[in-house]
Amino acid sequence: MDLLSSAHVRVLLFFLHLIFNAAAAAAGRWDLLQGSIGVSAMHMQLLHNDRVIIFDRTDFGPSKLNLPGGACRRDPNELVMKVDCTAHSAEYDVAANTFRALTVLTDTWCSSGTVAPDGTLVQTGGFNDGDRNARTFRPCANAAGCDWTEHPNALAARRWYATNQILPDGRAIVIGGRGQFNYEFYPKTNAAAAIPLPFLAQTHDPEENNLYPFVHLNIDGNLFIFANNRAILFDYVRKAVVRTYPEMPGGDPRNYPSTGSSVLLPLKPAPTEAEVLVCGGAPTGSWVQASKHGNFMRALATCGRITITDAAPAWAMETMPLPRVMGDMVLLPSGEVLIINGAGTGAAGWEIGHDPVLAPVLYHPDAAPGTRFAVQAQGTVPRLYHSTAVLLRDGRVLVGGSNPHERYVFTNVEYPTELSLEAFSPEYLNPAFAALRPQIISPLLLINHGRPFLLRFRVGQPSLNSVSVTMASPAFATHSFSMNQRLLILETMKPRAVGGAAGVYEVVATAPATAMLAPPGYYMVFVVNNGIPSEGIWAQIQ
Repeated sequence: MDLLSSAHVRVLLFFLHLIFNAAAAAAGRWDLLQGSIGVSAMHMQLLHNDRVIIFDRTDFGPSKLNLPGGACRRDPNELVMKVDCTAHSAEYDVAANTFRALTVLTDTWCSSGTVAPDGTLVQTGGFNDGDRNARTFRPCANAAGCDWTEHPNALAARRWYATNQILPDGRAIVIGGRGQFNYEFYPKTNAAAAIPLPFLAQTHDPEENNLYPFVHLNIDGNLFIFANNRAILFDYVRKAVVRTYPEMPGGDPRNYPSTGSSVLLPLKPAPTEAEVLVCGGAPTGSWVQASKHGNFMRALATCGRITITDAAPAWAMETMPLPRVMGDMVLLPSGEVLIINGAGTGAAGWEIGHDPVLAPVLYHPDAAPGTRFAVQAQGTVPRLYHSTAVLLRDGRVLVGGSNPHERYVFTNVEYPTELSLEAFSPEYLNPAFAALRPQIISPLLLINHGRPFLLRFRVGQPSLNSVSVTMASPAFATHSFSMNQRLLILETMKPRAVGGAAGVYEVVATAPATAMLAPPGYYMVFVVNNGIPSEGIWAQIQ
């Protein structure tokens, strides 16, 4: 065979370059938003004014963000600094890419949260003098005037490493926590005492491995609760276990400190079934080996998927391309699951997670088994213990946090405390898909359960092949679990062109039928065209 001429080689290399660039672009993109916001993002929550509330703990000493106007927090019960003039919470403005300091009065370490139906962030528990407190943050028109409000002794029990879930009636249920094999409701009911939940004691082992239990609201209104390697369906009204699920194959733990993650997979139109996915974690004994012996065991690479509504439910096991402990799982408006952050060895805790997993993975729930995972573009910032990720209304994923140390440490360590914020843009935001990307031109919506509503949108592509409408609830992210996370695919009529307006269409979608499918509150609504979502708009289900 004749050798290629130099001209042919240049042409071949040119086309290979194009193919390589297209493949790289299809795998997503990382952007640094802020080199430092002064506070490490242990907890994050997006609110309906497109601002993200971020907070850490208060008991490690000074942060890198001063409180405004020379203000100082004075707490005689604080463990490190009785007088602290630095902030441990911040508000990030997504549109402006700016941030400001907020004031929390007591320790919010390893706490939990929900967003109330009116859009108020409700945070519960923490540590030390904050472990039975609640704190609320109500968005306001003058953003600079909004700050935390503290509610002392709002909880019946100490809540540290607990999980919250919004309920169909708008209340939050607060489940578990260190040493707490019980649950309660916020706001408090007349029966203010904590209610025993023996399942939490049954799943507690010598490493714990049942903190931050994975909780999902099932379509029948009961709660799917997963702890360690087991799960139940729980009727909180009757205080009864409705169903006990099979143990996940392999027997390894999936909850803190062997921290995996979990999502309720996207709910189909008028759903009759619900599926849960649990991914990653650490093998039995990993925490002891890492913390006591310096032996960092390989993280789990398996996921378990189960249809929790089946008459005879069974786990179907899958293998991720990369092992991962302390990963976050984010439901995307296109219906995929992004698995991001975490470590390849060790467990959750100070200094015991190693080998950062820098490449996210995309999971396609409707693809055939064995073809569901796709590795995405690799980041450069290790996101280990105390990292977070949340979906933004524009379809990007905000990523922050990582502090595997007892204090803020920036030098002479392998993995410094991370104060930066990044955005990961999934492949659907590639400019190559601009002609497919819808632009919603309807205003913010007020919608009612089971009622149709109309969306008007613009799209560059002259014909539409597959259009759907999805709704995503903004989640409270901490410790690799996004509480209250939910994505619903709505019943949708065929879009019709709007006369006299080139590229403008209307589509009628029907809101979820009941509050068991979509608890009241704010959601991001997206039009999805051939797998490419629009920027969302905010809708409130009343």
